[in-house]
Amino acid sequence: MPGIAIRPSADTTDQGDSPPGQRVPDHRLLTLAIARTGELLSQAAVDLGVRVKSLEIRFDLRGRAAGQARCGAPHGIRGPWTIRYNPVLLRENPDSFLAETIPHEVAHVVAFKRHGHRIRPHGPEWRAIMEQFGAAPERCHRYDLSRVPRRATRFFLYHCGCGEHQLSTIRHHRVLAGQTYVCRRCTGPLRPGRGIPSPVDPSG
Repeated sequence: MPGIAIRPSADTTDQGDSPPGQRVPDHRLLTLAIARTGELLSQAAVDLGVRVKSLEIRFDLRGRAAGQARCGAPHGIRGPWTIRYNPVLLRENPDSFLAETIPHEVAHVVAFKRHGHRIRPHGPEWRAIMEQFGAAPERCHRYDLSRVPRRATRFFLYHCGCGEHQLSTIRHHRVLAGQTYVCRRCTGPLRPGRGIPSPVDPSG
């Protein structure tokens, strides 16, 4: 893969610290996933003139998503680029992962690199690149998720003038960014307390 620097992260070789049910795939699958990513980047360079000089591949994505592509530079298209793959879904669905998920994520990188960050993630630019790769432009995967551990939901304890409230992680981060929430009952502002884990997974 001349001209493309693919840097697998350290977790591609470390299997000893993985949580139960999250053991990474064997080295053969990891090597195939890395090679397939490089092949598609090379194809994009030849067929589309889009060259991604440097990209990091990580096998640390958890939960129900199969892959994630992102650029480290805010609103940038020059990198550093990172693609994260879900090791559990790779292990459980190796053939479809190589044929569908990897083109899906590489197409995101190529589309944003070629057209800029203002395009829709699964818009016509991305779909055209998926077709160039010979992959179906499906937005979501259809893998069996029954063996994928669910991520525990976390809530944060807040106080107002009349009681306590539990805010989700998303709302908690919005508060940290400057947003204010008020109690519907006393209309007082919610003030943070200590973080507590949720005893119930609301998605179940």
